[in-house]
Amino acid sequence: METTQVKAYGTATPAAPLHEIIINRRAIQPHDIEMEILYCGICHSDLHQVKGDFGPFAAPIVPGHEILGRVTAVGAHVKNFKVGDLAGIGCIVDSCDNCEYCNEGIEQFCDEGVTFSFNSPDKISSGHTYGGFSKAYVCNERYVLKMPAFENLAAAAPLLCAGITVYSPLKHWQAGPGKKVGVLGIGGLGHVAIKIAKAMGAEVTVFTTSPEKVEDAKRLGADHAVLSKDDTAMAAYARKLHFIIDTVSAKHDINTYLNLLRHDGTVVLVGLPPEPLEVVAFNVVMGRRSFAGSNIGGIAETQEMLDFCFKHNITAESEVINIDYVNQAFERLEKGDVKYRFVIDMASLS
Repeated sequence: METTQVKAYGTATPAAPLHEIIINRRAIQPHDIEMEILYCGICHSDLHQVKGDFGPFAAPIVPGHEILGRVTAVGAHVKNFKVGDLAGIGCIVDSCDNCEYCNEGIEQFCDEGVTFSFNSPDKISSGHTYGGFSKAYVCNERYVLKMPAFENLAAAAPLLCAGITVYSPLKHWQAGPGKKVGVLGIGGLGHVAIKIAKAMGAEVTVFTTSPEKVEDAKRLGADHAVLSKDDTAMAAYARKLHFIIDTVSAKHDINTYLNLLRHDGTVVLVGLPPEPLEVVAFNVVMGRRSFAGSNIGGIAETQEMLDFCFKHNITAESEVINIDYVNQAFERLEKGDVKYRFVIDMASLS
């Protein structure tokens, strides 16, 4: 298969610094679009991947799955995009296309397994996929999103992962008017969850370990903010909430939050703690409560999320960086030193 050489940032060794490399993108197939990448968000899972936390990777690895760009070429059979269109690529770039889950538009649960934007076996060109820390991307149009013309395009890039990760469970568990929704953690996911839940019409209460973020939660639109270390403040929310979205990726006691649920309430985990979480049986049996999980969303739902966020003027609070700052950004991300998402200006990869 013909390929095109593209500049990218990646590494061949877990935990080694990222640096400029050359990768090969496949030539455009009849249903493909090619896009120049304008911005790419940095997700915590990018950090996990380059550190090897999710297991070995095929070298070299090029991270990035919050990819926003402009279409530069289209295949002969492409119907939905033309050169010059804004476009987005999130976590999923391929799936089997014919199992019950793909047919229902929930490709993330594909029977054969999805092809992710990077570090995933590439069924078309063999080898493995390379992510958005690069100058260009080639993808089947079925997995490409129509990107609304957000006023701040850089701040919209994180919606392609962070946005859909929180939108999907908020929609599935019917956050809206009359619902009291808790958001656990204010980071890359949590701060977007606050904005989306409020736009859906829910009453939003944020729980954080940081006194500073208690104040910031109100700026982001939360109705209430609670310091989770304050036992008295926490006790006031016992059996009050219909739904809690848990965005924390560190070890924490999930039982504390199960006890804040009303009957038939649900805590939904979207973070990825490195250690198992223990659920006390009493805390789910009493009140018929549930502890569930959610993982990104399908392509159609991601498009729905982008259109919803555009309508409600929702983007991520972002710090835009040049590509040569990416290793320092990873170090800061690991320390939680970002409000609340790094986004790379890919024009800096000249």
